[in-house]
Amino acid sequence: MHDTDLSPLIKTINSLRSEKGCPWDRRQTTQSLVKYVKAETKELIEAIENRDAENTCEELGDVFYLLLMLSSIGEDTGEFTFTDVVQGINEKLIRRHPHVFAGTTWESEEDLARQWEEIKAMEKSARQKNKV
Repeated sequence: MHDTDLSPLIKTINSLRSEKGCPWDRRQTTQSLVKYVKAETKELIEAIENRDAENTCEELGDVFYLLLMLSSIGEDTGEFTFTDVVQGINEKLIRRHPHVFAGTTWESEEDLARQWEEIKAMEKSARQKNKV
């Protein structure tokens, strides 16, 4: 995978959601987008299952657009930013793959699956402690 500048796409979404943008895009909320996320995800799954690369690419774009829309809404409401989303998933992937990023060893894929679940449990416990 190559580094891709997302700035043009983010700029397009910002324009769509701006005062002079598209009324439909402007009025969307995280709740109103749920049905579209479900529908587009279903279409993506069907394209993957049908081994239809062209449609998979298109549906990935549709899902990605919705994810960026949700991030834009999160920014507008002050709940989170796109940077928060990207940093969060990057940190999670690194944390959950110590065999790649921290030099830990493993004997089998079952060990990796167990380690993954242990890390997830620790993350959940830490989140619950932070909520109190």
